[in-house]
Amino acid sequence: MYDLLNKITTPADLKQLDVKQLPQLCDELRHFVIEQMSHAPGHFAASLGVIELTVAIHYVYDTPYDKLVWDVGHQAYGHKILTGRKESFHTLRKKGGISGFPNIFESEYDSFGVGHSSTSISAALGMATAAKLNGEKDRHVVAVIGDGALTGGEAFEALNNMATSSPDMLVILNDNNMAIDKVTGGLSQYLLDISTSNLYNRLRNKLSQYLDRKDDSATGKTSLLTKLTNGLKNLASHQANMFEGLNIRYFGPTDGHDVEYLVSILRDLKRISGPKMLHVITVKGKGFKAAEEDPTKWHSVGRSFDPETGEPLVKQSSAPHPPRFQDVFGETILELARQNDKILGITPAMPSGCSLNIMMREMPERCFDVGIAEQHAVTFAAGLAVSGYTPFCNIYSTFAQRAFDQVIHDVALQKLGVVFCFDRGGLVGADGATHHGVFDIAMLRPIPNITLMSPMTEPELRNMMYTSQMGGLGTVVIRYPRGEGSTIDWRTPMREIEVGRGRKLRDGSDVAIMSYGPIGTESEKICDALAESGISASHYDMRFAKPIDTRLIDEAMSTCGLIVTMEDGVKTGGIGTAITEYAKDKGYKGEVIRIGVPDEFIGHGSVSELYAECGMDAASVTRAIREALKRQESKL
Repeated sequence: MYDLLNKITTPADLKQLDVKQLPQLCDELRHFVIEQMSHAPGHFAASLGVIELTVAIHYVYDTPYDKLVWDVGHQAYGHKILTGRKESFHTLRKKGGISGFPNIFESEYDSFGVGHSSTSISAALGMATAAKLNGEKDRHVVAVIGDGALTGGEAFEALNNMATSSPDMLVILNDNNMAIDKVTGGLSQYLLDISTSNLYNRLRNKLSQYLDRKDDSATGKTSLLTKLTNGLKNLASHQANMFEGLNIRYFGPTDGHDVEYLVSILRDLKRISGPKMLHVITVKGKGFKAAEEDPTKWHSVGRSFDPETGEPLVKQSSAPHPPRFQDVFGETILELARQNDKILGITPAMPSGCSLNIMMREMPERCFDVGIAEQHAVTFAAGLAVSGYTPFCNIYSTFAQRAFDQVIHDVALQKLGVVFCFDRGGLVGADGATHHGVFDIAMLRPIPNITLMSPMTEPELRNMMYTSQMGGLGTVVIRYPRGEGSTIDWRTPMREIEVGRGRKLRDGSDVAIMSYGPIGTESEKICDALAESGISASHYDMRFAKPIDTRLIDEAMSTCGLIVTMEDGVKTGGIGTAITEYAKDKGYKGEVIRIGVPDEFIGHGSVSELYAECGMDAASVTRAIREALKRQESKL
């Protein structure tokens, strides 16, 4: 089945093939990805769309000496398979296995670690500049970026810098009109409108060759070439080319699934110095009918499926089960928007991921997908808030890190009523270190004029969203995790909750457990386990990280000699730190144990595996509490 693929361990083996054999190799590689992913969860459609491009790049360029930088990395599975990881590919995204993204600690062929969008051009520009400084004239640098990632501001910043520094590098624009959802905005429309004829490309290349022969050292050659060929392109496409206007030589668009033609183009481009862009048109999910028809659904697969039909191999149980937190958000914001015409929804390219698409279907004019642009999303929300609206800005926690300055400078400083909903808060599992949303609590807690809250259950999320849109709170951040919660009957009437007030769920006198967010369900398990051994534990659901409920802390200090804090975030600077600081200031003589993510980047694996690794699971915390109580007894 894999006659050619089985012969390839590194790109050097790939180069032994005749170019006429590459279509067969692409078929085998695509089939291998489908077969592997049919019984292992992971990102799917993006890698299928760049199989031919991946093969062509490694066939033409001498990686790892030549540097290849992928943007985001969702599309890099074929790259991993061709660069020595075919035999270990079955461990993808599993604990102890290979990463779902390019990782510099995993392979020398992964020249740059990625996971967030729009970084590839910046990183590649740095590498190209370093090669120039080192006198490495034979080293080539290639960045592959999708049209979705190109909407990110960092990509434009890099293109702007690239235009003036004139590095010897190639940007390949993989244009499939998709991010996770369909790409929106003016850039998407612009790329769709670009139409370059074969005649244009031939004339431009001949003109370039002519100028090369006339004066290879002419400093004005690139500028002259750009001016002359802009005229050709204007005639061909009836509009100026944005990239050519930046002095970046533009080629395409071309078929991204014709591997032989791609090899020919890349060989030509490899001989051309200076900044270049190759625009390729691809189909996300290429070669798998179900993914081609619904690339959003097949962006990432979470369960086994038939590799021929795409049908799930295990049907979901018809028994009632708790909803995903993101769906509770989507349903609740729609309910609130029906009651309050000032409520708006904002997402940076994640309408289906965060479930804002539920509101979009009914109220498209009140929902805004701003593209992969978190910084813009936050300040856009600020502009709406200062104009009297109540924007709910939904951003994944790990991506909200990109807009830290905007949250401070544009929103909190001005006491604006933006409601941030940070989805995927906490450890997210198989996506690993680049996607764990564990820094937001510590990141935001020092900021003035901000209210931080996290629901333990789905009804609490509804209550927090309802409270946040009542007005008068200023800037609000509600954080919740990926996946299902714990409450089946979640659609309860919404009620306002007192800001800064937690709730006591259990009485106890030996230890006080103070949890923040859905990790409180683990705290309940711990209380049950301790009770079986005669240990009396109280449980407080803190609800708010800021303002923190000092009355509950006072109560816990007065009744227990041991306080345990639990949060699904970094321990350094989190709610455990806040409680410890308060307890110390008040002269508390007991012990405070902080449970959370340690001061290190956590890899990939299931959430339960990572909880155990971090000592955050019920068994580990129960053991730590028993040991602490024994220490206290021994001192008496």
